[in-house]
Amino acid sequence: MRVLVSGASGIVGRFVVEHFLAHGHEVVAGVRAGTSAPPVLQPSFSRPTFSRATFSRQVETVPLSLDPAAAAPDFGGIDAFVHAAFQHVPGRYRGGEGDDPEGFRRANLEGSLALFAAARKAGVRRCVFLSSRAVYGRPPDGELLTEESEPAPESLYGRVKWETEQALATMDGEDFVTASVRATGVYGLLPGLPHKWENLARDYLSGRPIADRVGTEIHGDDLAAAILLLLTADAALVAGRAFNASDLLTSRHEILSELQQATTCIHPLPDPADPSGFARMDTTRLRSLGWTPGGPERLRADIASLADRLATGDARSPATD
Repeated sequence: MRVLVSGASGIVGRFVVEHFLAHGHEVVAGVRAGTSAPPVLQPSFSRPTFSRATFSRQVETVPLSLDPAAAAPDFGGIDAFVHAAFQHVPGRYRGGEGDDPEGFRRANLEGSLALFAAARKAGVRRCVFLSSRAVYGRPPDGELLTEESEPAPESLYGRVKWETEQALATMDGEDFVTASVRATGVYGLLPGLPHKWENLARDYLSGRPIADRVGTEIHGDDLAAAILLLLTADAALVAGRAFNASDLLTSRHEILSELQQATTCIHPLPDPADPSGFARMDTTRLRSLGWTPGGPERLRADIASLADRLATGDARSPATD
């Protein structure tokens, strides 16, 4: 399968590209025109370049814009489109509009719909949109969120994701099968990119006081596996539907406990917060397709890898984009 992945140089996009390559698929990496990411872009949309600087092997890259008035990338010969690109101010998703909410909405809603329309017109058969848990807003304490839970986004980020989901679902058809994946927080170590918990780990290892915080997480490779499954499953099981993607309810206390064991650090852990009030995401719909995330074992292995990175001095500051 030949797949175009937008936002391919971002953290989720990188996981998607690497997972698809590892499973024998051909990837075209759509990266933002003028990006500071390693791929060197040709000025023409019709002339792809190739890069190993960002990815583990040679990958074709094409410039891609969320400006709805911009020329679309060449979708010719593409079987599936994974839309993971998102325009926001550095370091923020919720609140990512900064002082330009109209520009934020134009890029992430109208720009996304323009890409979907171009993909469908070019004959792309399958499409998955990277949505977010944010479509649910702030649910009641302890609620189990299913895909049937009423979306009630409170942020512009969540509203744009929800409106994009709805618009894409109206485009679903026999020749253009669509699905949206509502992802929770994404963690995981990638070469050359910062880990989301590096600053937290540094603070703990330096003995700084840390307050506990609870949240749901999914490893980037497990999210990529879910996306691949949505592209290859029987169309009748996924067409026009949304799928929750989450694995663990975890906390800074648990994360730092794993780091403590990996580093033999003697600093005290933060007092554990009560997780019972946090709304979990039900993933029965995704698991019914055969999806199985890595669970606590994957989290433990990832924190051990982060500890190794910190010990060798290869740590990086968290990404701002």
